[in-house]
Amino acid sequence: MAPVIALLFQFAFLYPIVMSFFWISGGLYYYFRRERKERPRIDPPSLESTPLVSVLIPCFNEGEQVRETISAALAQRYPDFEVIAINDGSKDDTAEQLNQLAAQHERLRVVHLDRNLGKANAMRMGALAARSEYLVCIDGDALLDEYAVHWMVWHLMSGPRVGAVTGNPRIRNRSTLLGRLQVGEFSSIIGMIKRAQRVYGRLFTVSGVISAFRRTALHRIGYWADDMITEDIDISWRLQMDHWDIRYEPRALCFILMPETLKGLWKQRLRWAQGGVEVMLRHSTDLLSWRKRRMWLVLFEYLLSVIWAYIMVFIMLLWAIGLFVQMPVQLEVRSILPSWHGVILAMVCLTQFAASLIIDRRYEARVGRNYYWMIWYPIAYWLLSLLTTVTAVPKTLLKRRRQRATWVSPDRGLR
Repeated sequence: MAPVIALLFQFAFLYPIVMSFFWISGGLYYYFRRERKERPRIDPPSLESTPLVSVLIPCFNEGEQVRETISAALAQRYPDFEVIAINDGSKDDTAEQLNQLAAQHERLRVVHLDRNLGKANAMRMGALAARSEYLVCIDGDALLDEYAVHWMVWHLMSGPRVGAVTGNPRIRNRSTLLGRLQVGEFSSIIGMIKRAQRVYGRLFTVSGVISAFRRTALHRIGYWADDMITEDIDISWRLQMDHWDIRYEPRALCFILMPETLKGLWKQRLRWAQGGVEVMLRHSTDLLSWRKRRMWLVLFEYLLSVIWAYIMVFIMLLWAIGLFVQMPVQLEVRSILPSWHGVILAMVCLTQFAASLIIDRRYEARVGRNYYWMIWYPIAYWLLSLLTTVTAVPKTLLKRRRQRATWVSPDRGLR
């Protein structure tokens, strides 16, 4: 029994460190091999042709920011595109504002749905209304960089098996500690993970806030699933299981609003965790085929993260019980507060953020100002990941099957 407990303790300590080095090595390889000497964001490559592109923007109660989002989408430096806003039964003045904007801009069309049926359904309706083979999808509060469409279309046109491209979200609101932590997180974690996964073969998910799709690929797999709480993770897995390639383009920038309250951040990350569990439960058996073996590493990596979360809970329970009951020596946990191993984890995470500075300074010149706040990052990120994963598993198992996933207005922080 004692060797097993010791092994669990070692896994709980080593897993975050190993994953950090996994992401650092993959991210730096991607940068030096594919990114360092490539063209800058403001100088995208020329295209043999410039086919029509449809920018889809699903909206639900986006009255406060919909004009800003539409204006950024219409400002694209791409010659031939249309913008389709899908009003998914909003209760505020989103519909009125969209109608006013459509009357002012020829490129903008608006689709009104009579009730909230969820983002996946809104995206499907937008895809059916689109006139293009290439669909660029953003959230209703996101600001597209003026060159983003060009960069993503360049990937889609580079090969017939490119089914999707995911862009590079950047945080707009940074007025609190949570906001500053998320700036570092999106740089040293989200972007680093996508680069590493691209190097190792498959992406866990496109960024739902900015992604582009080939309509043919979406049609083959049946578009977005309206019963999945995170449609972006599900669509990513199904596209890759159908042998479509997903690219990551860091120069396709999109500026987004993120939660800056603990409650808002918890709800967002719990939804992400629940979405990952849903996708794993639905598709894991389909991945047993040898033809889908390139997805095995993605599945294995996610399974390890779930196992780690429950091992950490087990260790915390042993510590809590030990406060009241004399535990056997092999089960004794003297403290769960970070000691020397916590310092090592913090140093590794700061190293990871330093590596991300090398990469991301070309997209955000002053990202280094958030380096100090990353001292708190190991506790904030791993603890949040632990708690949301542990909560998401039973919540997903108890969820009623095939229940439509509607959406509510998220916490978008302080601006």
